[in-house]
Amino acid sequence: MIDLYELEEGQSVYIIYRDPQTPTASTIQQATVARDPDGTGRLALFLFDDYHLLEEDDALFTSYEEAETIYDQFIF
Repeated sequence: MIDLYELEEGQSVYIIYRDPQTPTASTIQQATVARDPDGTGRLALFLFDDYHLLEEDDALFTSYEEAETIYDQFIF
């Protein structure tokens, strides 16, 4: 898992994404680390053509395989 304080703008990461419309549906998605366009200065994830501010409890991974290992342990 990646430490949030080690992230750099433009970095590609993988996350386990829970669909807000279907809470039982989760997938592994690639996202890009970007600056919040609202001017907060915080880092955000650019995912599905939208920005999601990073939170302390977000789990980010450097590879799909790493995310898949955690996904398999906790989702199934």
